[in-house]
Amino acid sequence: MSDLPEKQVKRLRTLIQEAETNLAAAKELLISIVGDDGQVVTPKTSSDDVAGKIIEGVFDGQMMMGPDGKNYPIPANYASKSKLVEGDILKLTITEDGSFIYKQIGPVSRKQVIGTLVQHDGVYYVEANGREYRILLASVTFFRIEVGDQVTIIIPDDNPDATWAAVEAPL
Repeated sequence: MSDLPEKQVKRLRTLIQEAETNLAAAKELLISIVGDDGQVVTPKTSSDDVAGKIIEGVFDGQMMMGPDGKNYPIPANYASKSKLVEGDILKLTITEDGSFIYKQIGPVSRKQVIGTLVQHDGVYYVEANGREYRILLASVTFFRIEVGDQVTIIIPDDNPDATWAAVEAPL
């Protein structure tokens, strides 16, 4: 009978952690849709014949930094599925109807490393090679990885100071 409260506490901790993860995922999804400035971002499949304003920029692990110093929100699901890596060159087309269409035009040199998923204050990292690389929550939820799981991540080969990584796959 003494095992029952311990199991209930463990289950409650698991439920709370799952709720926190879901809440963080919902917040990240909202930011990817609305952006930091409140404008709706509508990702579409890329097409070279779309007319509109074209901006080229650098992916910083979470956003595209434009040449004007402005940050452009990248939908987290797109960045995660496309396995964008810090330093990749992107082209953003803002169409006449306000849609945002992203296309990767200059991938940086990459390498894969194996690490362990950790979490600090609701933010996920992969600990590898004695460092921690931040990863998108969309990758954690997409691959259904949990703290302590081993994962393969992709990092820029020529940037030893990179703070972000893309998740290749869980092990």
